[in-house]
This record gives sequence, structure tokens and C-alpha cells, in this order.
Amino acid sequence: MSQRPATLGELRRSQWSEARLAHRSVKQEMRENLLAKIEAGETLFPGIHGYEDTVVPQIVNAILARHNFILLGLRGQAKSRILRSLVNFLDEAIPVVAGCEINDNPYRPICRACREQIATLGDATPIAWLDRQNRYVEKLATPDVTIADIIGDVDPIKAARGGRDLSDELTIHYGLLPRANRGIFAINELPDLAGKIQVGLFNIMQEGDVQIKGYPVRLPLDVLLVFTANPEDYTARGKIITPLKDRIGSEIRTHYPTTLQEAMAITAQEAWVERDGRPVFVPEFVREAIEEIAFQARSDKRVDRRSGVSQRLPISTLETVLSNAEQRAVRNREPQVVARVADIYAAIPAITGKLELEYEGELKGAEAIAAELIRAAVGKTFGRYFADVNLQPIVQWFEMGGELKLPANAPARELVQRFGKIQGLLEQVERLGTSPRGEPPFVAAAAEFILEGLWATRRIQRSEERGFYAEKPRLAEPRETREQPGRPPRRQYN
Repeated sequence: MSQRPATLGELRRSQWSEARLAHRSVKQEMRENLLAKIEAGETLFPGIHGYEDTVVPQIVNAILARHNFILLGLRGQAKSRILRSLVNFLDEAIPVVAGCEINDNPYRPICRACREQIATLGDATPIAWLDRQNRYVEKLATPDVTIADIIGDVDPIKAARGGRDLSDELTIHYGLLPRANRGIFAINELPDLAGKIQVGLFNIMQEGDVQIKGYPVRLPLDVLLVFTANPEDYTARGKIITPLKDRIGSEIRTHYPTTLQEAMAITAQEAWVERDGRPVFVPEFVREAIEEIAFQARSDKRVDRRSGVSQRLPISTLETVLSNAEQRAVRNREPQVVARVADIYAAIPAITGKLELEYEGELKGAEAIAAELIRAAVGKTFGRYFADVNLQPIVQWFEMGGELKLPANAPARELVQRFGKIQGLLEQVERLGTSPRGEPPFVAAAAEFILEGLWATRRIQRSEERGFYAEKPRLAEPRETREQPGRPPRRQYN
């Protein structure tokens, strides 16, 4: 790249001419760059899965319409990540007046200090370059946020040092919104913002003027305003005032992943699975079971649906599952870390904190609910692999008095030896992508999953004392013993 202009004169003679830059707003800049990306077939939001046909087209429409917009959705739906990805639609860098607090356009300065500097220095005015990452400003809304934080305040120290009156514009200490000039200003959890602060926002959005300490200051900012909110929090923690909602161009609803594959892609992308010790392997059926926990929780009546179940649940669970498998491998001096279903139960502490329970769930307890969700998830996953498979030989082994109790941290080879005593069990392992002739950790994980699946679908039983077992099936009683006393036997018809 050629050297960038360093003065206003050089800027006028470059590709950043006044004709191109003077009247090009940030919303128009994003619109042009977005259209170019669409035409080139680029991925618009890398790392965002499951929104390709729902949320992303609506965001594209909002940007093309040059709208301020808000993302409404429950926790853990990638709202903040989407907002931070918007910088990809900005230019790589833009020229600003050097030293300006509000990133003034050299051709159209709105800051008095910059206007005076350009009037004095002319083409010798120094120019700095602002890259796209520094054009994004984000604020988490809390009830204690003030107008001074967002808009600005009079700085008496600046006034005293410059010998200026407090009403002088040069005594202003700018807040976050003016400092986002010519960029993107994002507010997370908008309903938590006090009503008077929201009034300041819609005034700057529509009229472009504010009052600081009673002094009118004209600030025609060039900024894209974007917000996030949880729709279920409006009544509990605050609300978006009507005039502000009216000035937000587009309201876009986010959602949780609709398919298991989308959810697994998100978890695989976000979870820390590349450990710095032994090689790590998470069988596909374990990944599916972990992901299924969130789906089961979102449909469980004992879990508060208004709060939602964040995608962070399977992410944290997968990381904890790997940690439990990792310490087992180290204890047993096994060369590879392989996750098993037992590790999911060990990850209950990573699940309970992600669940907001209804009254019924609170009575039962978060750990009990988490254990039931894991069982349901394993059963659902098991059904996908073994829906049409005859596993009766395995069940019969238990029904004939067989019992199997698995030590929590037993080595894989020991488990495989124990599983080998159950008729028909190891023959089914190949359906899960492993082989009885394969490495013991993989075989142990697959065989344990089959037994857990049989228990989850209530074909065998499991307890802390006995491990896996089954009650002996009742033999059919003779018809005579079932007849009620004092009555003649029922007549049989052929």
C-alpha cells in the first residue's frame, strides 16, 4: 500500500479527495462495502452459525437501508458477537484530524478546536488514520450510567487551564457517543439504561443536538447506533422508551440453534478442546449428547424459558468433560484423552449455573434436574444410533442376573475386560465408529454409552450400589391362579 497522506493538502490530492469523503456517511460507507462483499460472494459474518437464512438477511437489509437497529434475543444468542462483526463492513482506515477526540472528518469538522486548527494551518493541518477496529465503541447499559458517560460533561480543569468560560465548547469532555463519531456505537442491554439517558440518545439520533450542563451544543454526529436487549427483561429491569423505539429503524429477533448440527458447530468453534498435554478425542456421540442437554433444557417445563438456556451451557460442559477425561488419563497413564458419558455427569457443575429454574425445578434441585437432563440427552442420542438395532442379548444378560459396576476412574483396559463379559455388547461398538479391535479408550467409551443408553431408555437399571442391572422378568402365571376365587373359570371360545 502506498504511503498515506499526512497533511490535509496531501489528502486533497490523493484518492481521499473531498468529493469522495466529505459527504460519505458511515452508514453509506457500510452499505457500499456490504454490497461489494455480497457481489464477491464473501461470508458476511464468519463464525456465526444458524442465522444464514433468518437473522443475517435481516441485518443485511437494515444496513442497506442505512438503519440504526436493535437485536432482541435471549442470552447466549451471539448478539454481541454480531455487533462486533459489523466493523468488517467499514473501510480499512479513514483519515481524521490528528489529535481530535471525536475523529473529525478533515473536510467537515464539527469540533470547534478542529475548525480553528484548519482555519489556522490550512493544508498543513496534520492528518491521522483511524483503523476499523478503533471505530467501534461499546457500552454495557447499567442503571448508574449517566449523561456524562454517554454524551459528555463540562471539564472545569480544562476550562481553568485554558482560561475559558464554562459555556465554551472547548471545555467539554466528550462522552462515549461523540468519541464514536464516524463509527459504530453499540449499547448492550438497552432496557437497563435510565429513561433520561435514553432521551439523550434519541435526541442525538434525530436532531443532532444535546445540552451539556444546560449549554446547547450542536453535535451532528455521523454514527451507526446499534443495540441489544433481552425482550423478557423489559418489565423486570426496565423498558425502552417509546420515542427511542420509534427512532430505531429495524428490530431483529435472534434465536437459539434450530438443529443439532448448527449447535455442534458453534460449540466446536468456541470450546477449548486443544489441550496442551495429551492428544484429545471426543467421540461424536459424546458431542451429540452434550449438545442435546441444551435442547432438552430449553423444552423442559422446570427450566425458566423466559431466561433461556445459553449456548454457553454445552460449551462449558464440553470443556469440563474434557478436563475430567484428562485427569483420568493422567492418573491411569493413558497416552490419549478420550471423553466418555461418565465425564458428562462429572460436568454437572458446569450445567447448574446455566439453568434458571421454575418453582418446581427449585424444589427438586439444580443438580437433580441436570442429571435428569443428561439422562434424557443420552437417551435421545442413543435412539439416533440404535433405533432399529436388536440389543436384546445385552438386556438378557442383565435379566439373567448379570450386574456391572464401573469404577469412576477405572483404566480403559479394565473396562473393556469387564464389558467383554456381557454378551453382544462389544459387537455393537462398531456402530459408533469404533471397533472391538481398536484402542481400549475408544471401545470403553462406546460400550459405556450403549449401557447408559439402555438405562436412559429404561431397558436396564442403574444405581450407585449395584451399577447396571435388571430385574428378572416375571414368568407368566397359570391361568387358574389368576381367576378370582369363588367364580367358575372363564369359558374359552375357539
